Amino acid sequence: MAINTDKNSYTIIFAIVMVVIVGSLLAGFANGLKPMIKANERYEKQQNILYALGVNNNEGANDVVFIGTDQVEEEFKKYITKQLVIQGDQVTEDDQAYLIDISKEENKAKKADYQRRLPLFVANLEGEELYVMPVRGKGLWDAIWGYVAVDKSMTVRGVYFDHKGETPGLGAEIKQRYFMDDFTGEKFLHGGAFKGIEVAKGNNDPKNEDKSDNEVDALAGATITGDGVSAMLRKDIKLYVPYFKTLNN
Repeated sequence: MAINTDKNSYTIIFAIVMVVIVGSLLAGFANGLKPMIKANERYEKQQNILYALGVNNNEGANDVVFIGTDQVEEEFKKYITKQLVIQGDQVTEDDQAYLIDISKEENKAKKADYQRRLPLFVANLEGEELYVMPVRGKGLWDAIWGYVAVDKSMTVRGVYFDHKGETPGLGAEIKQRYFMDDFTGEKFLHGGAFKGIEVAKGNNDPKNEDKSDNEVDALAGATITGDGVSAMLRKDIKLYVPYFKTLNN
């Protein structure tokens, strides 16, 4: 018996069957790729943390080149001596701390009975103990985030910033060397008191030689993104101050 392909019912049934087949294939691919996606997310976080420490494959003055994925786990274990989780007055070690989603932790902490978990990465770089903190905030269009490496006095030793959807050539420049390198040497603590680092317009220090003013030069045409970086650093780095005060007592 011949099938009447001109009938509406045939078209509907055919469409349903194709949706089921294609959907099943896509679900199968997605499920099969999950381990690879998770591994790439893990590598990216490790690369970002190491970059903030100054462990990278940069060669030229403007390079932003990460440790390769074939080496990053080994390098991460080499330099990161401890992964800590700070939760209130409790500090525990957790070798999966780098996988903590700080955005989710911030949302959970809106409930009065929840204490936010703060991941902190302790590193040994050429015999010196350094600390890396994750930060996350809001730019002009979407999320911005990064990692900040400091010594025990909370003087910046390096940063890495990234974004989801800032404007190319403007706010997207937060991940360029000329911007990120300006933070090195800036201080979060002055006489034991916390101060943020402002991305400031007209700070009259274009070469960023003054490391006591808590300012770096703003990005041209990216005021809102720069303000977002400033707010992100104030909001998230301040949470770690009680821990650093125990190191300096």
